[in-house]
Amino acid sequence: MTTLDSERQQQAKQYARIRRRLWLVDNAFSALYALAWLFLGWAAALRRWLTDDWSLTNPWLLIPAFVVIFGGIYFLLNLPLGFYGGFILPHRFGQSNQTLKDWIVDQLKGLAVGAPLGLLLLELLYLALRVTGDLWWLWAAGGMLVFTVLLSNLAPILIMPLFNKFVPLGDEHKELANRLMALAQRANTKVRGVFKFDMSRRTKSANAALTGIGNTRRIVLGDTLINEFSADEIETVLAHELGHHVHRDIPLLIVTGALLTTVGLYLASLGLKWAIGYFGFSGVADVAAFPALMIILGAYGLITMPLENAISRWRERKADDYALQATGKGEAFASAFTRLANQNLGEVDPEQWVVFLFYSHPPLGERIAKARNWQG
Repeated sequence: MTTLDSERQQQAKQYARIRRRLWLVDNAFSALYALAWLFLGWAAALRRWLTDDWSLTNPWLLIPAFVVIFGGIYFLLNLPLGFYGGFILPHRFGQSNQTLKDWIVDQLKGLAVGAPLGLLLLELLYLALRVTGDLWWLWAAGGMLVFTVLLSNLAPILIMPLFNKFVPLGDEHKELANRLMALAQRANTKVRGVFKFDMSRRTKSANAALTGIGNTRRIVLGDTLINEFSADEIETVLAHELGHHVHRDIPLLIVTGALLTTVGLYLASLGLKWAIGYFGFSGVADVAAFPALMIILGAYGLITMPLENAISRWRERKADDYALQATGKGEAFASAFTRLANQNLGEVDPEQWVVFLFYSHPPLGERIAKARNWQG
């Protein structure tokens, strides 16, 4: 039976504490950065410079130019914090296998993928701001819903392979692949196959997932999971992921997210009206008001984060129940999540306020205890 490593748990508590502090610093810096652009007049000055000195009066050109400068300066100023949290800290706690070169390449890949998608969404948002009047928030919410569904479908075949190599499980793991496909069949979930990806190239952590929707749905296993976990343990981890599909959690969470996004954009529309009057912007489509929009939506995200996490924890508990019922392997489930706590440096017993604010999953200690006390 796998047991918790007490020394690793001490490290896990310290690791989690540092990451929470980094999260706080990152959010505080983002807010102060946007506030400075508003109250010091930099946003309006940049818009005037682009329109007067560079003659960028076409909004399709003005918006990306403004956002690239605004976001580019933020990226450079925040780079040391990102480097510490994304590279130095995981190496300090023995969680990363990544070289500096690979980390830099990942950052460049992330920019190459994220920047065009982000600019496209902003262009569509400002189109709604220009042409739909006071109902821009409703059009923007509808657009975000369509984008979320498309991204969920296309990410496994277009985006994820840019960062990891996915290969079907070979003959060496044929028995495991057959077992997982049979598990998916019993859950009435169609998948395209079982794939292994090179998780060990970046981290010592282990993970598995059921990615995609519709015809792109597939089982993916980190090589760290395959190498360190038994077949029974992997089966219980994957059964948990299948539980989300059995309970239709993906459409549920998409709809819930869409509703929260709609409310947030509506509140943003009210906040923008106030910002226009206070800072003297020309209207809601004035790109100089972008920092105000960023602050409003960021604050809304922080306020609703505990609610979103509570909904997620509720669905994760139901998926755990499904995994235990579908496999009947409570001890293997407990062993798998104990191993995850040791390997991923996961804290098993965080404080309740930490769970309330930050945890999208139940604490590992709770999940392990449920599995060990489970009666089939």
